[in-house]
Amino acid sequence: MSRKLTLNEIEAGIADRLLSGGMAYYLAVLVCGGLVLAATAAGVYSMVVGHEHTYNVTREVPWGILIATYVFFVVTSTGLCLVSSIGHVFGVESYMPIAKRSVFLSIATILAGFFVIAFEIKIPWRMAVYNVISPNLTSNIWWMGTLYGIYLVLMLFEFLFLNLNKHKPAVACGFGGAIAGIAAHSNLGAVFGLLMGREFWHGPYMSIYFIASAAMTGTAVIILFHWLGYKVNGEKLELDTPMVKSLDQVRKLGILLICVIIFFTIWKMVAGVAGMPGGKYEAIMALVKGPYAFNFWFFEAGCALLIPLAVWVLSKGKNLTLMFATSAMMIIGIFIMRYDLVIVGEVIPVYHELGVNEFQHILPYKPSFYEIIITLGGFCLAGFLFLLGEKLFAGHKVEAHH
Repeated sequence: MSRKLTLNEIEAGIADRLLSGGMAYYLAVLVCGGLVLAATAAGVYSMVVGHEHTYNVTREVPWGILIATYVFFVVTSTGLCLVSSIGHVFGVESYMPIAKRSVFLSIATILAGFFVIAFEIKIPWRMAVYNVISPNLTSNIWWMGTLYGIYLVLMLFEFLFLNLNKHKPAVACGFGGAIAGIAAHSNLGAVFGLLMGREFWHGPYMSIYFIASAAMTGTAVIILFHWLGYKVNGEKLELDTPMVKSLDQVRKLGILLICVIIFFTIWKMVAGVAGMPGGKYEAIMALVKGPYAFNFWFFEAGCALLIPLAVWVLSKGKNLTLMFATSAMMIIGIFIMRYDLVIVGEVIPVYHELGVNEFQHILPYKPSFYEIIITLGGFCLAGFLFLLGEKLFAGHKVEAHH
């Protein structure tokens, strides 16, 4: 049985680890921290002067890149939770090594999502107060916010118990977190899917698609950040056989989930074109051969789905650097996927199919400088927490007896 460390020993250990980084590590921490501060300044300034002066959203296109970024981060967080739970919650041995880092990343990404959405909401603290004292039980947004709050608390406790090697409470919190994450995430899908005025989103598809898409994103993020984690700690991933085997299992799961998302995407396109349904057909055309065609074919179809599928199948998990590069490309593609999902659903005017002259064209939207800075701040917050976590928690090593 290992001896319990004193507070001074723990403090000394953390200090040593924080001072063990190279120049590139400290530069990355500095850049991430600086951009988080810049994003905070941009967000606070937008709150003070009013969003209409700093954001390019309009009455017709009320949700911009900040909503898309929030969706991206909570999708990623839920996916990390679901994939990591396969190991330490459901007992699949080969997924055990990824547990701690994946749970930590799920906390970092949900916090990044909350950071971005706080500046999208005009007065976020008012929302927090009224969420408790005046709940609207018929609102998907209320359920989503409340369940994500519960989810974050459960993930924090799960990470705590994993680090204390208390297996049973960690499993209980992990299981609760997975349930809360799925419930919250399907409600996020319903925020879009139950809007009858937006045909591109409307229907039960969104809630189901969001869950599958979350798990797919989770596999890409796990591979990317485990590769980076070993680089940050100056260790060779190739020499850690259990971790390499674990990441290979994640790759195989990723292949399955990419196929599922391709299947979903094809049928969404077919449903949007067959019979030329009003509102939906125009949105699909904007994606396939309109102003969003490059986003769709290059980023969504290429970077997020087809290229990773081909590389992951052909590489057979042997070339870890190639898997890392593909994961990075996949995450960029998935972010554009989220952006298109939110924006294309709004740029087709509600009166378009009625032939109203003022609404003949696709509505314009381009993110403002402030929106881009806050979006970058969200990514840098996740990166900053990841870099700090690698040193604070000594590379998230998993005990063998788990």
